[in-house]
Amino acid sequence: MTEHRTILHLDLNAFFASVEQQANPELQGKAIAVVGGGGRTVITTSSYEARAKGVKTGMAIWEGKRACPELIIVVGDNRKYTYTSSRIMQMMQDYTPDVEVFSIDEAWLDVTRSLSIFGTAERIAHLLKARILQSFGLKCSIGIAPNKLLAKLASDMKKPDGLTIILPDDVSRIMERLPIQELCGIGKKMQRHMNLLSIYTCGELGRCDEARLTRKFGVLGKIYKAMGQGIDHSPVIPLEESDEVKSVGHSMTLRHDIDRREDILKFLLQLSEMVGRRARRYEVSGKTVHLHIRFADFYSGVGKQTTIGSYINLSEDIFKTAVSILDTLELPQPIRQLGVRLTNLKYAAEQLSLFREVQKKSDAIKAMDTVNDRYGEFKVTFGSLLSAEQKGSHVISPAWRPDGIRSVDVQ
Repeated sequence: MTEHRTILHLDLNAFFASVEQQANPELQGKAIAVVGGGGRTVITTSSYEARAKGVKTGMAIWEGKRACPELIIVVGDNRKYTYTSSRIMQMMQDYTPDVEVFSIDEAWLDVTRSLSIFGTAERIAHLLKARILQSFGLKCSIGIAPNKLLAKLASDMKKPDGLTIILPDDVSRIMERLPIQELCGIGKKMQRHMNLLSIYTCGELGRCDEARLTRKFGVLGKIYKAMGQGIDHSPVIPLEESDEVKSVGHSMTLRHDIDRREDILKFLLQLSEMVGRRARRYEVSGKTVHLHIRFADFYSGVGKQTTIGSYINLSEDIFKTAVSILDTLELPQPIRQLGVRLTNLKYAAEQLSLFREVQKKSDAIKAMDTVNDRYGEFKVTFGSLLSAEQKGSHVISPAWRPDGIRSVDVQ
């Protein structure tokens, strides 16, 4: 069923920065970097003018300024990005119903069944590029290939505004000398492990003995060998058919480093409410709570999780569990970033409680959620948060989707 497929991978080039340049003509042609609210987050993306000067995603602002003194810092507008992305994802469905959103600025399209209507995949790519440019002023790179792995590889080959086609007969030649880290799914850590096995190119990975790879990487060894050969049978999965998510989480970078316990607890409560509200909206509960902390030096941090005996989705319960984790940790520095995540999920419809007080509490939480869903975050909240200044900035997660549980509310 996966043979003779034609897959497109579309990548919106320097998406956040490009949206900002279109929204503000004074930024066009200039080196800009987009950061989270308040300027305390790392650089989430930069314009191609800034990239030419050495500015990279993940840099601290001071590092970006050192590389490019004329760099203009722009505080990101998440609502603008999610709106634009959602519109573009809808546009893709005019060419095929088989669209898999990979992130806010990337998607795969299986156009195999659309070729009889539009003629060729290349024509579909040109139509999409023209419509996105005309409607939003944005450029994108598109890769066309027989599978998802190669389509993403192709879209990365020419940026910005590229169009690259990998034909089946070209696969072995392209993969022979391609560095393994160019493949989606092989990060720096996996690259180091493979380098220890004297595997540096996809050709070497594809020829490596499968038993050797499975001894090192388990069941993934077989998959890695196939990747080295340019083989990928994974289907394009539309949003409505995607697997249930495995976690619900939020994190925030603080505008000021904090070390007082009362400040830490206020932000933990805020995060717990954000996680709990989204979990309740989609009727999921979890048994494992994760707490992540990044310290003031930006590079060091700590993370820990705990699994409790029952499934929870009330903000109060998530908060209490996060605090219990916090109390086991040493904090050698002030805190720059906090994150709370709920995992080990189950989907279940709500049942009425036999206990009146428990049911009253559940009804009150429902009423709170209803108001906040309609009027925005924290319009109704816990008393301890009423005087708390909202000092966190939120960066869109790579797991963002335009619909469903991964469609995180943005500020």
